[in-house]
Formats: sequence, structure tokens, C-alpha cells
Amino acid sequence: MKLFTRAASQRRPVPPTAPQLPHERRASTAAGLPDPALAALTGEWMIDPAHSRIGFSVRHAMVTTVRGAFTEYQSRLYFDGRDPARSRAEIVLSTASVDTGVEQRDAHLVGRDFLDAATYPRMRFVSTAVSLAGSDVYRMTGDLTIRNATRPVDLELTYIGHVTDPFGYERVGFDGTTTINRSDWGLTYNARLAEGGAMVSEKVRLQFDIAVIRATPGG
Repeated sequence: MKLFTRAASQRRPVPPTAPQLPHERRASTAAGLPDPALAALTGEWMIDPAHSRIGFSVRHAMVTTVRGAFTEYQSRLYFDGRDPARSRAEIVLSTASVDTGVEQRDAHLVGRDFLDAATYPRMRFVSTAVSLAGSDVYRMTGDLTIRNATRPVDLELTYIGHVTDPFGYERVGFDGTTTINRSDWGLTYNARLAEGGAMVSEKVRLQFDIAVIRATPGG
């Protein structure tokens, strides 16, 4: 498979509203078995960043939450609707593309105290196992690499639905989340508050609001 660039995927058209798969899907997945209707979705897919968000949230000063996202990334995905264990994913993010909506804060995040984008320009997630966890829910285990440190993480991905737009593009939606301890990846910078506690929480919640488009051969 090829890596599909963000710029290429942005040229895809805006998805319309369309019917989802039949309701019988829930009955089959409730039994712990893949829905036979999902077999038609087997193949290679790519993230459409115009309708996706790879984000994070972290507690700041113990009383507020800062939210941000990475706006530049490449992806290659393979989904097997017959056998979820054969599915796989790889996402490579540009660390310099972090965006929290505050320029000064973004500059601090890409600096040496945190992501050190000049030295480590990429973050990478590569799946190592995928299983059906419940109705419409998949568990994906993978290796997350930040600043050359690689640690395992577990994601829960919820299948949202499948549509075909008027241009003939097939689209599938997934939502996922996991929580990591940033110090496990060497992100240990912090400042102490006068009242006690840390300026930035050790726990970081990662959020994946993903729309994928079926990859065309050679695309």
C-alpha cells in the first residue's frame, strides 16, 4: 500500500447524507461475530482530513482543559470486514502541525520542552492487533512513537456507518479514543502551582474522529 498524503485527500468532494447499512448489523455484532454486510467494505482506505480530526485534550492548571489537533498527516489503512484481525492501520503525523488555537502555546508545544519538532518531525502509530470488542466497537492495539520512544496503546473505535456519495466515493466513519501518560514518551516538562499540583496534567486524551475514503488503485 502507498501512503496517502493529506493534500491529495483534501481534493475529495464533501460527503452528502445517505442511508447507512441495514439495521440487521447490530444483531450480528451483538453476538460477537462480524456483520456479514461489512464484508463489502474489505479493502484499502485513506483518511479524509477535510472531514476528520486527530486531536487531543489535556487538563491545564487543574481547572481548565486545553484541546488541540494535528492538521497534517499521512495514512494507510486496510479494513477486513470478514476477519477484523486482518485489519491494520498506520498514521504518520507532522509534529509541527499541532494547533491549539493559540500561537504562543503552539510554539511551546513544538519546542524542546514537549514535541521538539525540529529533532523529531514525525509521530507514528502502527497497529499490531485488531479485534471485535462488541456491537459496532473494535479494539485496536498498536505502537505509538513520539520522540523516538515507542510504547503500546489500546484504542476503542466505534463504527459510525457507511455511505456512497453522488460522486461514487465510498465513505466510512469511525470514532476512537484512548488516554496516555505523556511521561511514558519522555514528555516530562511541567511547572508546579502555588496551590500544589501540576500546570499540565500527565494524562493526555487522544481523540480520533475519522472519515475514510476507499483508496483507488494507484491513488
